Amino acid sequence: MHFEWLALAAALLWALASLLSVKPARHLGAFAFSRWRMACVTLMLGSASLYTGGFATLSWPQIAQVGLSGLIGIFIGDTALYASLNRLGPRRAGLLFASHALFSALLGAWLFAEVLSGPRLWGAALVLAGVVIAIGYARRPGTHILEQVSGPLWLAVGLGLLAGLCQSVGTLLAKPVMSQGVDPVAASCVRMACALTAHLVLRWSQAPVARPLNPITWPILGIVASNGFLAMTLGMTLILMALSRGEVGMVAILSSTTPVMLLPLLWLYTRQRPALSAWCAAALVVAGTALVLSGKL
Repeated sequence: MHFEWLALAAALLWALASLLSVKPARHLGAFAFSRWRMACVTLMLGSASLYTGGFATLSWPQIAQVGLSGLIGIFIGDTALYASLNRLGPRRAGLLFASHALFSALLGAWLFAEVLSGPRLWGAALVLAGVVIAIGYARRPGTHILEQVSGPLWLAVGLGLLAGLCQSVGTLLAKPVMSQGVDPVAASCVRMACALTAHLVLRWSQAPVARPLNPITWPILGIVASNGFLAMTLGMTLILMALSRGEVGMVAILSSTTPVMLLPLLWLYTRQRPALSAWCAAALVVAGTALVLSGKL
């Protein structure tokens, strides 16, 4: 499978997971939710890697670099994303998180001399434009819980942009290691385990921000585990597979289509039809993706 399809599949999984994250993230708080999710995913990925022997493909320098990627991209980035989601809802937080495509494209061109040209350049531009229009100019805020804004707006926006930047930096750090043919599941496990360790240290320090807002329950834990399986066990592993085969900037741009894929899912969930501009934006994304993929035929 070409890396473009892997990135698009990851985007769809992230869209599904974002809906599952709303209830447990608001019940537990951003830090506690991230901590429980990472614990579940680390167990899943660790079990799979031990069974397949994937850890043998990683050297200690590679483990260190992938671990640093996890600290930045997952420990900081994911926690900031869910803090933003708790304040803005998945639609607006998705727009801000999509900024990781711009960060990755710019940093990838600077560090790895990656070049977008011809149909792929136009396709990438259409994808980015579609994401911005779909989320930024979709239906005005309503009364549904997924559309409510709480807390200072500047803080929520800053957290969303921080999540996008950290996702970009984490991806760039993982790119050289993934290009060396390491097992993507084992690499995902190392990233997750390092992020989980940082969360546990923060919790054991008794930092107020790390305390759960409410005690975890079995139903909430089930949702957290399902979210982690879709977003991290499958989604992030697909992203690492895509990075092992393709360019950082293009992987980031295609994976940033998550907010557009979220539109029909939100329609089904909230029973509120997105605005016409949102569907026009989705058409732009489809056309842009087709141009990107045509450049590989």
